[in-house]
Amino acid sequence: MSEISRSKNKEFSPISALKSEGKSISFDKPLVMGILNISPDSFYEGSRFPNANHLLEQAQIMLTEGVDIIDIGAVSTRPFAKEVSKEEELRRLLPMLELLIKKFPDTFLSVDTWRSEVAKKVMDMGVDIINDISGGCFDENMAVVMAKFQKPFVMMHTKGDPKSMQINPHYENVVQEIFDFFESRIAHFNKLGFDRLILDPGFGFGKTVEHNYEILKNLQEFKSLGFPILAGLSRKSMINKVLNITPTEALNGTTVLNTIALMNGAHILRVHDVKAAKEAIKLTGKL
Repeated sequence: MSEISRSKNKEFSPISALKSEGKSISFDKPLVMGILNISPDSFYEGSRFPNANHLLEQAQIMLTEGVDIIDIGAVSTRPFAKEVSKEEELRRLLPMLELLIKKFPDTFLSVDTWRSEVAKKVMDMGVDIINDISGGCFDENMAVVMAKFQKPFVMMHTKGDPKSMQINPHYENVVQEIFDFFESRIAHFNKLGFDRLILDPGFGFGKTVEHNYEILKNLQEFKSLGFPILAGLSRKSMINKVLNITPTEALNGTTVLNTIALMNGAHILRVHDVKAAKEAIKLTGKL
């Protein structure tokens, strides 16, 4: 879109590889982030692993299939989800993290949280990445914590909060407004001496189906901001509403949209189904 205001950052200058706790993964090819939910109410039933044994089994399956990052969430952020207290989030999260870190010490682990206190605790334990649906807006201390730890941070765009974000979301220009949000938040983090950012436009978070496809079509516009782009499309309503299916039936649709995202510049795919995402990366790489 020619009307998009362009950033002066060079593509990929601040972060060309994920580095944490002595581990490193380069972006010489797109990466796969596998989703493990330990909340009981995530939108896709097949991603819920509140039982420790099942969680470890699924993590091992993902690793066998070639996952690069495992993302653990203890609180559902689906539309209209009820807020969970910090205490309950930690009660669910910490024991599971201890098991994962002990069993898979060489694996990049990400935690999906918007709370800075939770982020601090899990990074102290050895977690490598924080994945924040609000881009640090729900808890302004998040940027301070990330600047202290200097670990990668997924900065996602959300309009509103999970309780209200899908109630008639409106934009004059959705791509431009997300671009402006990223520029503002990047500047905020940079002032604190932090630039280890990954950008996620937030498919389904305060967007209509039409907004989501407009973002996907113009995903490459965000590359000029100079940071890796994460696409989280897996089994979401932008697939299900178009095809009139349920999340359980949405693997094929997910692969189609992941392929489009890759062709439009995505560097990380956040998915429930690792094998299919790895195959999409391998096949699009042949182009």
